[in-house]
Amino acid sequence: MKSELTVSDPWSHLKQFTAARIAIGRTGGSQPTAAVLDFRLSHARARDAVHARFDSEALAAQLHTSEIPTVFLSTAVPDRTTYLLRPDLGRSLDPASRASLTPSQPGLALIVSDGLSATAALNHACATLVPLIHELKEEGWIISPVYIVPLARVKVQDEIGFALGARFTLMLLGERPGLGTPDSLGAYFTANPNLNCTDADRNCVSNIRPEGITPADAARKLAWLLKESRRLGLSGVHLKDNQAVTIASGQV
Repeated sequence: MKSELTVSDPWSHLKQFTAARIAIGRTGGSQPTAAVLDFRLSHARARDAVHARFDSEALAAQLHTSEIPTVFLSTAVPDRTTYLLRPDLGRSLDPASRASLTPSQPGLALIVSDGLSATAALNHACATLVPLIHELKEEGWIISPVYIVPLARVKVQDEIGFALGARFTLMLLGERPGLGTPDSLGAYFTANPNLNCTDADRNCVSNIRPEGITPADAARKLAWLLKESRRLGLSGVHLKDNQAVTIASGQV
């Protein structure tokens, strides 16, 4: 019996433009073995990212190297399994953490969490925050220590920002992994944070990683958006990214 040969795909030349699974070819009526194995590997990496332990002490050490102070807080989530099953608990601080926050009225409160990818937070948060903090401080922004909050959801930034009396909050956390993107970091910021804020009040810069928006480019984009937010006094769906040049040029 004659064996089937792998047939190449006419879209192969498009693979240079995307990491998506296109032009994988075929063997008879099936996918080639290499493509199947690559899919399984990417799926395993995504699962590992979701369940990985967050080394928050290592992140704090990275930030301290750049002379950025940190504060640890906790959510109402007791463990990783509960975090995945009860998103609502990750949206609130535990009583001790809530009581530890006193109004200091920073211009910007910074928060980092592992979210759904501890790898993303550990690998890219510091590289994003260092140039961002440097640029904003040069323009006189008063910035809080970085609050490291394991097992948190985006909504917790409203509680932290409101308790501090912050004008803005910015939260970096690992995004839900995709197949081939287990280390994607998201950045969410809100103007005038309060307990009634919704997702419509936030702006997001997503896919922060070397193969997506690099941490340096993300820092420039976030700096521009935050400055616009301060100038206009708003955020969320009312704040548009209308920069005249692309971030890839290194200008804002």
